[in-house]
Amino acid sequence: MSLSSVPARLTLLALLSASTFYCLYKSRRLRHLKLSLNANPNPSLSKPKLFFVSQTGTSRALADRLFDLLASNDLPFDLVDLKDYEPEDLPKETLVLIVASTWEDGKPPQNAKFFSNWLSESAEDFRVGSLLLSRCKFSVFGVGSQAYGATFNAVARDFSRRMRALGAREILPVWEGDVDSGDIDEVFGAWSAKLVGVLKGDVVENGAVLRSEVGGESDAESVGSSDEDGGSEDGGTGSEIVDVEDIAGKVPSRKRVTVAETNGRLNGKKEMVTPVIRASLEKQGYKIIGSHSGVKICRWTKSQLRGRGGCYKHSFYGIESHRCMEATPSLACANKCVFCWRHHTNPVGKSWQWKMDDPLEIVNSAIDLHTNMIKQMKGVPGVSLERLMEGLSPKHCALSLVGEPIMYPEINTLVDELHRRRISTFLVTNAQFPEKIKMLKPVTQLYVSVDAATKESLKAIDRPLFGDFWERFIDSLKALREKQQRTVYRLTLVKGWNTEELDAYSNLFGIGKPDFVEIKGVTYCGSSATSKLTMENVPWHADVKAFSEALALRSQGEYEVACEHVHSCCVLLANTEKFKVNGKWFTWIDYEKFHDLVSSEKPFNSMDYMAASPSWAVYGAEEGGFDPGQSRYRKERHHKSSR
Repeated sequence: MSLSSVPARLTLLALLSASTFYCLYKSRRLRHLKLSLNANPNPSLSKPKLFFVSQTGTSRALADRLFDLLASNDLPFDLVDLKDYEPEDLPKETLVLIVASTWEDGKPPQNAKFFSNWLSESAEDFRVGSLLLSRCKFSVFGVGSQAYGATFNAVARDFSRRMRALGAREILPVWEGDVDSGDIDEVFGAWSAKLVGVLKGDVVENGAVLRSEVGGESDAESVGSSDEDGGSEDGGTGSEIVDVEDIAGKVPSRKRVTVAETNGRLNGKKEMVTPVIRASLEKQGYKIIGSHSGVKICRWTKSQLRGRGGCYKHSFYGIESHRCMEATPSLACANKCVFCWRHHTNPVGKSWQWKMDDPLEIVNSAIDLHTNMIKQMKGVPGVSLERLMEGLSPKHCALSLVGEPIMYPEINTLVDELHRRRISTFLVTNAQFPEKIKMLKPVTQLYVSVDAATKESLKAIDRPLFGDFWERFIDSLKALREKQQRTVYRLTLVKGWNTEELDAYSNLFGIGKPDFVEIKGVTYCGSSATSKLTMENVPWHADVKAFSEALALRSQGEYEVACEHVHSCCVLLANTEKFKVNGKWFTWIDYEKFHDLVSSEKPFNSMDYMAASPSWAVYGAEEGGFDPGQSRYRKERHHKSSR
């Protein structure tokens, strides 16, 4: 390379600049550390800090609670979000408390990564030494989910280990709360009470847990605390090995002992819906049934009650939205999808480990709660008495409200009860329980969510709990192929995430051989700390149409675009051999025929209860899937108009 050339000189200058910047950064950092170590050991004391690391708001709420408790005990603290804190000021602190959440793959939330990285770099830098935080005492409470196994509360443990490596003294070992166990409020309350005792000197005099040297072991363990590495000295997890899937309702296998044990509930099943989860879901409009089920009225139900049109299920399958009940027998899920409507306020789990309610009681309560919500529409402009009375007698049940309904152990009994009342069933599963799909009795229409077509994108979008999620996904598609009732792949397009996977999606068609493929643009549910999605990720209806047409072409005639619902940004592909008869589509359902077939207890298939699709629902129709018997309601520049 000739240094006389302009590009070469620019390259060399860039390298020198980068090197100079790095050296200056390191020099500044080391100067700061030296100043911290040589600082006056008795400066004027600043107020102790109560830090929180929060993703969904749980840690923030717990920190607020502790802040009030400390204040009431004349222990003044500054409440600080770690994202707003300069980590290089940590050597100046004398006392810090941390309430820390663990997010994906055992990592801290995005807003705390700078602090976490600084702590990690300092602890691993031999030039820093083990006296940097020698003036500081601390304690950490972790907020996480047992469903994530080995990474449960990894952030809290890491903070504790790094701070001890830098010379800080831990006044209480790490305590760990499980947001899905229902005991986090009690465990946090016990930790807070013990912490106040330590800070006021009450417990210290009676042998409180204090680390006398850097990296030293605690003199004792306390209720709710964990050992340093989450296991016993021999690398195990205690005298009894308990699989993460079986953890609920059993003694935790680590040294941690939950407050639930002291309350006499050690051998009992926990309720899935904790008070925190219940409050959050009820705030979103969900009606909670018993300890693990829910029902919610849909905006399309309200719309069709007012004569303003139904949802895409009305256009595609003849579902009357004002007679459709959205419910689930399991609010828990095995995924944390980026487009989750609930912003992950529902519980998660990989198997059923909770108290179980009777399926008949669930059905009865769901219908009662649903009809009560319908009654509240009386007197609303546009709601006729005829439609109101029809709405009080639901004819369809969409088991897709939230969570994973197929997890419920008595799902077959629940489906039987709905069919006995001649209520059709649309059930959606997230493709993580293939054995449950195999065991499922015939439902009116069985869906599998196909949120991505490759292993990498599925992990990024669905954020599954299972390590073998891809194998479970493929096995679920194979199980779907064996079903005789109507089957559907449900694709949610997320622009920038999965819209470029046409060939991969096409390859999945041959595995499950679905009757239909629903392709819908993702619904933006507002900003959330749990999701990175923005309106930029929401495709236009034209984008969904283009994707659907291209996917149909790749099937070489096996599937064609049959219907659309412009308002829902949704398109339907249908199997041409089964549902296109003499050039006419039969995507609708003869619901009475379906119930007669179920009652006969004889084998039947999806073509035995199909019905003709109306012209307005067919792809390319002028109506765009909107029922002309309804009145279209539009909002334009804040003015209301209808036609």
